[in-house]
Amino acid sequence: MFSSFVKLNVQRTSREITKQIERHINKTSSAPNSDIYTLQQNDRTSNRKSNTNSMWLLHQRKHNNDRALSTVHAKISPKLTNGKVSFVSKEESRDFMAVFPDLVRDLTEAGRHTDIPEVTKRFAKVLQYNVPYGKKTRGLFAVKAYKMLENQQNLTPESIRQAIILGWCVQMCQGSLVVLDDVMDNSETRRGVPCWYRNPNIGLSAINDGLLIRSGIYSVLRKYFATHPSYVYLMELFNDTFLKTEMGQALDTMSQHDGKPNLDAFTMKRYNAIVKYKTAYYSFHLPVGLAMYLAGMYDPEQHRQAKTILLEMGHFFQVQDDFLDAFGDPEVTGKIGTDIRDGKCSWLVVVALQRATPSQKKIILENYGKADPEAENAIKKLYEDIGLPNTFAIYEEESYNMIKTHIQQISKGLPHQLFFDVLNKIYRRTM
Repeated sequence: MFSSFVKLNVQRTSREITKQIERHINKTSSAPNSDIYTLQQNDRTSNRKSNTNSMWLLHQRKHNNDRALSTVHAKISPKLTNGKVSFVSKEESRDFMAVFPDLVRDLTEAGRHTDIPEVTKRFAKVLQYNVPYGKKTRGLFAVKAYKMLENQQNLTPESIRQAIILGWCVQMCQGSLVVLDDVMDNSETRRGVPCWYRNPNIGLSAINDGLLIRSGIYSVLRKYFATHPSYVYLMELFNDTFLKTEMGQALDTMSQHDGKPNLDAFTMKRYNAIVKYKTAYYSFHLPVGLAMYLAGMYDPEQHRQAKTILLEMGHFFQVQDDFLDAFGDPEVTGKIGTDIRDGKCSWLVVVALQRATPSQKKIILENYGKADPEAENAIKKLYEDIGLPNTFAIYEEESYNMIKTHIQQISKGLPHQLFFDVLNKIYRRTM
């Protein structure tokens, strides 16, 4: 189905590829000059072959939310075993986990703050509940990147341990952000357990707990990297990442007025900005940027090229996340989707607004952003009526191939395999 895209000659320029994609979009989208498939840097997607119509007819016969994911994935033959890629070995994962207790002790024991034991005990509990669970992809990404970027003769047990410590700092960054985000979004579960603020006697005090985790990052950096040549760069990258993520969060919250979604503001341009700042920087750029500095890579052009690809991956990842929020299985994703009832500016609703007829827009206006199961089901049915599961399947496949092409164009000594490994890790994910 997508063989024409897969066989793209990597020597073709991005401009030629983009022109081909734009011709395809203009033929298939009901929105004029649609930016439904927009990627970072305005890269769009490629042409489909003639059997797209048969795919559409197949989807039309499967309007069932419980089967949405399997329906989407059945349309395109998997290229990966079970849709998964081995990102790190079990031994590497064990080595990573083995360091976390030491960091908890560094932050809560070792003779620190002995006059407020109840606070250090609480801090330890906050860390243990919010940091070491989930897939830990971001932290492991930092370690993997360092191992691939560093000169082999410099890979010692001590240097790898430093990379692992940085990886846990990335996980603490993630933990801090999700604790606060869950409060703002009134979320229910995270990684299959109640959100931290929903635990007994926690509530809004979770806000301070999130800040504690963030402050802990800088204590860890000072303890282990104060004399390292990259110390200032590491500190600055964390500071800059937190600032960008908070700005993305601000843009996200500003998409609502008085607790209701401002649908007029739900444009693809705004969505792309939210994703770039709120997700892509901390989830993708931060781990690799840290690894590059730890490996002594300070060339601005190297960092620019890496960031360009990583932000594209971040966009790809967030569109997947938006789809899984509506159509994913909570037993698999580990969280109950809340984007519809929270009135979030998600990829699904932005595309729906672009494609909707006047009567369908009325359904969105009347139901989107309401904490009502019937309203949520009405929106999901509308998504299916508009064909968004099928649109997402095409977006995912074509975006994957576009990013692969961009990776092949990377120069300046950056290992292509690092980026391919990360891309394959998130490709067709279900959680």
